[in-house]
Amino acid sequence: MAEHLAIVQVTPFAWEVHGEVNTHVARVSEELARRGHRVLIMAPSQSVTLVRDTRRTLRSDPESLLERADTGPVVLGVGEVLPFAPARRRAASLPVDVARTIEDALSELPVDVVHVHEPFAPSASSVALRHSRALNVASFHAPTERLLSTQLTRPLSRLLFGRLDARIASYRATRDLIQRYFPAEYRVILPGADVAERGGGGDRVELFACAGEDRAGLRVLLRALRSLPAELDWHATVWSPGPLAVPATLGARLRERVEVLDGDTLSETQALARADIAVLASEGLRPAPGTLVRALAAGVVPVASSLPVYEELLSDGDYGLQFQPGDVQTLASHLTRLISEPQVLARARERVSGLRETFSWARVAGELEEVYTALAARRRDPSGDARVRAGLASRRLIDVDLHMHTDHSYDCATPVEVLLAEARARGLGAIAITDHNEISGALDARAKADGIKVIVAEEVKTADQGEVIGLFIEEKIERGMTLQETIDEIKRQGGLAYVPHPFDRLHSVPDYQHLLSVLDDVDAIEVFNPRVAISEFNDEAVRFAAKYRIPAGAGSDAHVPQGLGSVRIRMRDFDGPEEFLESLRDADIVRNPASLLYVQALKFLQTKALPGAARRASRDRRVRRATGRDRRLTAGRERRKS
Repeated sequence: MAEHLAIVQVTPFAWEVHGEVNTHVARVSEELARRGHRVLIMAPSQSVTLVRDTRRTLRSDPESLLERADTGPVVLGVGEVLPFAPARRRAASLPVDVARTIEDALSELPVDVVHVHEPFAPSASSVALRHSRALNVASFHAPTERLLSTQLTRPLSRLLFGRLDARIASYRATRDLIQRYFPAEYRVILPGADVAERGGGGDRVELFACAGEDRAGLRVLLRALRSLPAELDWHATVWSPGPLAVPATLGARLRERVEVLDGDTLSETQALARADIAVLASEGLRPAPGTLVRALAAGVVPVASSLPVYEELLSDGDYGLQFQPGDVQTLASHLTRLISEPQVLARARERVSGLRETFSWARVAGELEEVYTALAARRRDPSGDARVRAGLASRRLIDVDLHMHTDHSYDCATPVEVLLAEARARGLGAIAITDHNEISGALDARAKADGIKVIVAEEVKTADQGEVIGLFIEEKIERGMTLQETIDEIKRQGGLAYVPHPFDRLHSVPDYQHLLSVLDDVDAIEVFNPRVAISEFNDEAVRFAAKYRIPAGAGSDAHVPQGLGSVRIRMRDFDGPEEFLESLRDADIVRNPASLLYVQALKFLQTKALPGAARRASRDRRVRRATGRDRRLTAGRERRKS
């Protein structure tokens, strides 16, 4: 049985607008609720009351929202929007106050999955993706390009999409389009459809067309209808979601057979229920694949232009007839044959009659549930090893710094002796020395350590997927392998894979997708590094570690002694990687940050500013001072013992 999850569905459109995305969100949420999941729907709203009530509840009793979701989906109005004019346009603007409401909701509510729909910026979906602390899933529905999102705001969208744990496309055509601009793996989950019971058939053949396509498609249809033989018995309904005037070019003969209806008079589902043939003649500017899905689900025979998304749904002609976009003659020929030869229409209807289950909302919810549960299954068990935990309970607390460098790194001038002396002076009980692509400094430090525990480690540069630290290793790991190969080598040595500064775009880091590919082999993640210049990068690491329940670490990344211990982990004393990892689960991160500008300036002075001879002389002086101080401290301890 699938784990019951708390799921947030986020739509960018005002909830009162009955578009395809909102219908999808509503139906899927209902099905998921029937399966035992708690579902919240976040949407902008035209209702002042809904928005006010949502904000009041978030301030006073946010937990009650999930309790209410036990009986069915709960809609949260996260910002008020005003309808666009004219009325037929969608109300999809982003309210100025939506960000704070969404941030409050996602901070207060303990949810497992945040599923955003059409998460292009700026929108409620993109805001939710920015503030989510849960597993993130995105659905991309429309198979047409969005110039604003794919061209003008692509850098921002790429940054936001980098936080996705799973990506879904409604059609292969949508996947192929989005992959061109935002390369990644997308799972295709076809949408569902509402189906009404078919009306009683008559001798007259009923045609259906949707004015939601581009106007060129409607013109092609009308031209084809004009050329049909006069003796054929047919009637056409042109359905529009909003008010639509009868085209002025419609001749007297067609006016008797063509009826224009809008959503206030008849729903699209009802119009399809009485249709025999659905014509979709888009020339590609604004196709309506959702209408084709609903037609197939209703058992209506489609005649559609040969656009990729239509060909995909018709299985290259298995479930309907096709014609080249703008080819009036072929469209008229297809319609003539279907209308004049009832047996041909009956065979075509029989072929599509079995597709109703294919486009059921239960099937869509089931496939989404598979995605959610697969992601949730990748989260770690936070309880850890009870046996090891019990053994650590009586151990003393020590301060640990998990990330630092010595002069065995190319970009550091701190001698091992100086580092050890400074670590003792700053009260650290254990340190991990993580030189770049080298462990000689860590081995030297372990041999010289007195009263401080040294974890032998290495910060390894992979081929093109950033850096990873191997803790508790004994052999140098060569740089230049893939991230997975490097982690495999760490594991071979019995070490732990620790990811430093994972989302700092100013460092060499593995991106989100690379991390997801090795997630099961990562032991810990650095969630705070004081050398990260932009604090949001550390925050992103916090969110990633929390959502997958990965133990969180921290380190100073010190390249000069003055930065050592500027962040430290207070944890139970440990012996070996197993006890270390278990102790890390309950550790506290203590920040005592040094000025980033100050330590960076010192690093420059110690590694670049002085000539080589002067640097060597400075190093010798610092080692003498450090070892002399150590000797005095040791002598003092011996006198106190005696």
